[in-house]
Amino acid sequence: MSNRMTAPLLTLSLSAMLGAFPTTGHAQTPVACIPLSTGSGCLEVAPDSARVDLKQPVFSDPTTITNPLFPISDLHSVVFLGHVDGKLFRTETTLLPETRVIEWNGLKVECLTSQYVAYLDGRIQEVALDWYAQSDDGAVWYFGEDVSDFEDGIVVTNEGTWLAGRDGPAAMIMPANPQIGDAFRTETIPGVAFEEVTISATDLTLHGPNGPVAGAIIGTELHQDGTTEEKVFAPGYGEFRTGGGGDLEAMALAVPTDALDEPLPAELQVLATGSADLASTIKSADLDAATATAEAMTSAWDAYSEGGAPAAIAAELNGSLVELVGAVDARAAEVTRQEAINAGQSIVDLQLRYLPPTDINRARLGLWAQQVLVDAEAKEAGAVMSDIVALELIRDRVTHDLDAATAESVDTILADLHAAAEAEDFSAASDAAGELLDLLAADQQVG
Repeated sequence: MSNRMTAPLLTLSLSAMLGAFPTTGHAQTPVACIPLSTGSGCLEVAPDSARVDLKQPVFSDPTTITNPLFPISDLHSVVFLGHVDGKLFRTETTLLPETRVIEWNGLKVECLTSQYVAYLDGRIQEVALDWYAQSDDGAVWYFGEDVSDFEDGIVVTNEGTWLAGRDGPAAMIMPANPQIGDAFRTETIPGVAFEEVTISATDLTLHGPNGPVAGAIIGTELHQDGTTEEKVFAPGYGEFRTGGGGDLEAMALAVPTDALDEPLPAELQVLATGSADLASTIKSADLDAATATAEAMTSAWDAYSEGGAPAAIAAELNGSLVELVGAVDARAAEVTRQEAINAGQSIVDLQLRYLPPTDINRARLGLWAQQVLVDAEAKEAGAVMSDIVALELIRDRVTHDLDAATAESVDTILADLHAAAEAEDFSAASDAAGELLDLLAADQQVG
């Protein structure tokens, strides 16, 4: 699911865990404590009397997910921002067009697929495909996740991967009408993933990206090692804010919830054009012109932000523009390019309020192609591979909206990029990234 800032897992005894799973035709044994497999101590959990996830669900129209507190059907593109271990943390979730039929407990349930991508300090940290379905009573169920954790663009573990039916039961991730005291297990796979949420507050009003959001709830999430963290859910957004141990993941923007029925403001176009120009290869002699571009971007941002902008994105863009202007003033070409790309990410996030997600993801392809050029020039092999993983994931979001020839060309270029990165052929990687930028420019002109 969209937040994975959880503590390390401990293994629970299989027999104890199975007693708490939804079953058909078997009585539930009240459980308030789950023994750890080590035999020393146990994990105190909610009693069955508080659980709202013990009844066998029925799925007649599972891909129509209308639960306002977990509206996956209507979360086409979401950005979370925050910090983990003192580093910038960013996640993107995207509703993919493909569904998956998962067999569980005698049922064949068609599930929606949501792509989750987490970046830590600007590099791919974790990727997952999550599967969700809504039961007839309006509750949303979690049917599994395919998880990959990365270091330097290479998968180092698939820990946390599970699938309903194969590894255990599906798990309720949001009740139809959550009330204070309700408890439900959002992950229930022994030794792989265990989380239990107990609702502690309802009917709250929060500050959202576009103003007040009424009807929010708070849950306390219990992890398998006994630690807890607070999770906030809000109508139209689903997971809204998660924090624990000094870390934070907070909603920055979601569409269509935060979409505006207005044309793209001219100020955002100035910002986007300026960041693209400064992200391009520039020599020291070009930095006089860069000064004018940076000043124009700052003026455009001042004008745009007067009308209000989502706070988390505004804070990041403010910081990036300060660093960008400083790099230009210092005539630091490499830093200028990097800060222009950083600013570009926030600018594209703001454009998401006005443009279709497919257009935004094409722009993100361009930003990551620029990042390949920067990292290849620096000969940072792990960074280049991480960039390419980001490109491949974004490609998966847009390929269904590309014509066949363009989609094939993108696939070919990304394959060439991947091969170049594996060979640490930085020149070839730069050539392929430039080819992708040319293709995207040509496709934009045709569009």
